[in-house]
Amino acid sequence: MKKDEKYANTKFAVASRTKSVDWAHDLLNQFELKEWLDYVEIFPGDKKKHFNNLKRSSGIDFEEMLFFDDARDGKFGNCEPVSAMGVLSVHCPNGIYEESIWVNAMSQYKEWYAHKTPGTIVEWDGSVTTMKPTDPNERFRGNVQFINREKRFGFIQYGGRGTKDMFFHFNDLPYGDDINEGDELSFTVVTARNGKDAAANIEISKSDTDASDLVNMHVFSMNLPFVALLSNGYKTLETRNGTMFVPYEAGTKMLLHAGQRIYPDGDRHIDVMKSGGLDDDEIKALKSLPPGFGKGMAVAIVELGETFETTLEERCDPDFQRKVAAFGADAGMRAT
Repeated sequence: MKKDEKYANTKFAVASRTKSVDWAHDLLNQFELKEWLDYVEIFPGDKKKHFNNLKRSSGIDFEEMLFFDDARDGKFGNCEPVSAMGVLSVHCPNGIYEESIWVNAMSQYKEWYAHKTPGTIVEWDGSVTTMKPTDPNERFRGNVQFINREKRFGFIQYGGRGTKDMFFHFNDLPYGDDINEGDELSFTVVTARNGKDAAANIEISKSDTDASDLVNMHVFSMNLPFVALLSNGYKTLETRNGTMFVPYEAGTKMLLHAGQRIYPDGDRHIDVMKSGGLDDDEIKALKSLPPGFGKGMAVAIVELGETFETTLEERCDPDFQRKVAAFGADAGMRAT
């Protein structure tokens, strides 16, 4: 690509938040990539800082950049925060493993450049999403997760599982009020002097909830469409390569949380469901969350059965595939 005259004036860069800085540089050298990279930003921290450094060292404005990353959003996501800076971001969960990803991104960039709307992401399936601009007056609610009284700062846990904890400084607390870990706060989000998000206009919520009305339950999260298939009773087996459910006995009840994203399986679950005789309308209904529920909410209480290991041959059985809503080759080795 570097030798292609079409990209003679194009600069190439790498930006990584890894803590294994030396290892990352060593990989670039082993694959002989350093020689065609114009800029390298590798250090743990905030992806926004990487891009501010790239803008400063290259003199290239954000709207002149095109960013590829495998992590879209949530606590470890990169596409969402970088796109909010005005950089067209391309979500490629498996990397740029085929030329069509690059070609489509270039085509989308040409169209996007006419309006340069911040918060635009080219999704894994080639579609384009534009995030809603942040309302500076929007208030959020969360609980104090951590406090460092000596340095006078803390973090608030809020939103879904993938939401990064929000930083706050004691200077932004109501005058004279004291807080403790677990306290509920409401707040707005501002950009601090270091370029990172921080809580502001903080109010401390006074709760009069009777603790006897509360129930503690474990919770696990799934993305659409599988969270809907499970909550609607179609999906009766969950498979994972990890040991998430191994510690829990059969009969354990858990809350099922609907994640914010759609799992990119290329709609292969539809072929599995059709193999059992379901039509398009039936599949559409099963893929929809129950009425009144949406992304980011607890949508059902599920009871776990036994967790057991499977072979690929067992996972490829048609009945097993329909219970999982996935082909055997796509399923994990442990079934619950």
